[in-house]
Amino acid sequence: MLSSLLVFAATPVETATSKSLSDICTTSVVQASLPTDIIQGITLDDASVTTNIVTDSSVSSDFFPDAVIDFCNVTFAYSHDERTDDRVLLEIWLPAPSKFQNRWLSTGGGGYAINSGDSSLPGGIIYGAAVGMTDGGFGGFSTNADAAMLLVNGTLNYETLYMFGYKAHWELSKIGKAFTKNVFDLSDTQKLYSYYQGCSEGGREGWSQVQRYAEEWDGASIGAPAFRWSFQQTQHLYSNVVEKTLDYYPPPCELEKIVNETIAACDPLDGKVDGVMSRSDLCMLHFDIESTIGKSYHCAASSGPSGPFKLAKRQTSPGGGGSTPAQNGTVSAKGVEVAKTILNGLHDSEGRRVYFSYRPGADFDDAQTQYNSTSGKWELSIDQLGGENIALLIWKNGTTLNSLDGVTYDTLKEWIVSSMQEYYSTLQTTWPDLTPFYKAGGKVIHFHGEADPSIPTASSIRYWESVRQIIYPNESYTDGANALNEWYRVYTVPGAAHCSPNPLMPNGPWPQTSIGNLIDWVENGVTPTTLNATVLQGDNIGDNQQLCAYPLRPLWKNDTLDCVFDHASIDTWNYELDAVPVPVY
Repeated sequence: MLSSLLVFAATPVETATSKSLSDICTTSVVQASLPTDIIQGITLDDASVTTNIVTDSSVSSDFFPDAVIDFCNVTFAYSHDERTDDRVLLEIWLPAPSKFQNRWLSTGGGGYAINSGDSSLPGGIIYGAAVGMTDGGFGGFSTNADAAMLLVNGTLNYETLYMFGYKAHWELSKIGKAFTKNVFDLSDTQKLYSYYQGCSEGGREGWSQVQRYAEEWDGASIGAPAFRWSFQQTQHLYSNVVEKTLDYYPPPCELEKIVNETIAACDPLDGKVDGVMSRSDLCMLHFDIESTIGKSYHCAASSGPSGPFKLAKRQTSPGGGGSTPAQNGTVSAKGVEVAKTILNGLHDSEGRRVYFSYRPGADFDDAQTQYNSTSGKWELSIDQLGGENIALLIWKNGTTLNSLDGVTYDTLKEWIVSSMQEYYSTLQTTWPDLTPFYKAGGKVIHFHGEADPSIPTASSIRYWESVRQIIYPNESYTDGANALNEWYRVYTVPGAAHCSPNPLMPNGPWPQTSIGNLIDWVENGVTPTTLNATVLQGDNIGDNQQLCAYPLRPLWKNDTLDCVFDHASIDTWNYELDAVPVPVY
């Protein structure tokens, strides 16, 4: 499968010219190719152009196959005419003309970063696309949006907010596609396929484009999107509030033991014992986490600076002797109570559900405590992904949350609802009516690690279900799901963590060639009935596996994968958020 994708990607198209990489990778050619009047009120700066030929560059990633590539690295800047001191940087990599496949690829970022640096760009070159990224106008490719979001205490820089929310990526695609057509001499009648690829915040950015600018895109490969922003970012604090409410701060090794015992118990439920949980739904139905009480755990001491600091997780090798002591003990009833409460998700004081949490088998990253070597105790460590959201976007007076004193489950609910109201049109990014994109012929491959400890996997399922209900309201569940899967498919990735394979379940597959599958679907009509995936670590590295498209679930019989419909299992993915006063898509 992998080799066939690479052959497919490398086959020249009829529009390729006889020009070489050195012919197109000059300052004068790039300046002459800069589009004019592509977006009203934007001026491209031809004096800012830089070009650089790169050859024999070895690249590897979880998101594209290993390769050796040649490309032209182009950078230039543009400004919005109505703004002073405004400068947005773009970096675009161009393949050699003989390798160009009439494709454009936009790439996204993570956290508060609007790009992933050069790590995402090689995938475009591998698949014969011109590929680009933006700095959003935040001050450089390594500067994140949060550094530019606050003008003064109490006042956001709303242009930065809009650029981060959706505007910068639309400008990147409009400018990048026009520039690509000019460089490669494409006529108005020649098709330039337009794709997007991103994970986490990059996934949210991708949905911001598909939801708003339907005709700009032929396809998007989106992983674990950080959309439903108000819920997602506040969710990172929920585990901390659970610990504070229950007044128990578990050693990381205790939570790790609970996770490992969960994986061991639920691994066989998918019909295949391989150290990978493929069916967190069956785990929810059949595994009692209280069975881990009394299980012994041990994590070796770790070295590090003196004084309080956050333990590096999974220090399991023998020996040690650093500043953090070895962790020895048995799983306690209080530790299990913390874990169960976290997995049960946020409820308000009236018992109504506000949001859902991570799946069984996911690591408890948000709940990690820190060791205080002075007191000899494990203490609260506030997750600053969630903390920054409160300080920066709700309070608008800083980027760090230093205390959770007085914060209750109801406080989290209030933060979620107020943030949802304020940022619905910019960061929430869950508009469910994708009719324009569907009618334009667009395709989406959406995947999410089933053991994601950062963004709940059910978040992606909820959005897919929202789209199904909005676009196919009068269809039966099966008919609506089948109709939606004709152009938008979501896959859970067995055992996978957040936008990556999972060292806790190393034999799990990862959809490394998802952009190749998307291209094949868009351009050749090859529907990814199951999604190609590869084991990228562990004893089975290199093995090929297939991922089932939701709502079908994986089940092995005699080492043969079957994608089955299991209504009881499907129910574990869907939640009534009855504490929230408006529909949550």
